[in-house]
Amino acid sequence: MNYIELQLHLSPDYFDILTAELAELGFESFVETDEGLNAYIVESDFEELAIQELIEKYAAQTAIAYEVSSLEKRNWNAEWERDYEPIEVAGQVRVRASFHSLDARFRYDIVINPKMSFGTGHHETTAMMLEQQLSLDFAGKTVLDVGSGTGILAILAVKMGASAALAFDIEEWAVENARENAELNDCSQVTVFQGTIADVKAVEPFDIILANINRNVLLAEIPTYTTRLMQNGYLIVSGFYDNDAPDIEQKAIESGLTLIKQLTKNQWTSLAFIKR
Repeated sequence: MNYIELQLHLSPDYFDILTAELAELGFESFVETDEGLNAYIVESDFEELAIQELIEKYAAQTAIAYEVSSLEKRNWNAEWERDYEPIEVAGQVRVRASFHSLDARFRYDIVINPKMSFGTGHHETTAMMLEQQLSLDFAGKTVLDVGSGTGILAILAVKMGASAALAFDIEEWAVENARENAELNDCSQVTVFQGTIADVKAVEPFDIILANINRNVLLAEIPTYTTRLMQNGYLIVSGFYDNDAPDIEQKAIESGLTLIKQLTKNQWTSLAFIKR
């Protein structure tokens, strides 16, 4: 079968939401580029009117343009395997797909087969979250993974000794993928559900909360995360640019948290806080 390639020219701030919107329209895979986002769908499932309506929906919020091209039939699994390379974080974590062989030099081996080619650790925000996790003691701890995507953060938490990791995402495909990846990594301690922070039942507070989302969601929800956090617990966040870090830090301070570590990579930032 032939595929349609949709090339979107837009701000990186809108990659996540457009990926989710296009997934609802039947697009199967996504690739981030220097210009924006490429999305792929079976030619017979493509409806340009739906794309035009989607563009109009966000046109008032951000500059956005698109191009459509038809691609000849090809082995997409082979293409993905050719382009997907393992990533390494701080010399301790190696994230790979199931078709890559194990490298015993790394303390933590994580297998991720992403449904939508996102959340593999290749993006700076995910890599920084993983690096931040390495500085914490997860042994016997309870963890909440907010907006879990592929489940990669919860999986590392369990591999580092967490007794339980509760993960959630608003997208059904992400929930399914996180469950599959948890099974691939023999992480039965990871539980995944579809929903938001409001759907997390009022149980014992968590020792560690991980939230790799975006600026607006973090600003709105950091106070809630703080209430769900154990005394002397940790909150690690990312998903925003370094020029947004002061606003995130201020919201965390107002909520009763103290900044303990900041990482920045290619203008993206991750912050780690403790609840004293």
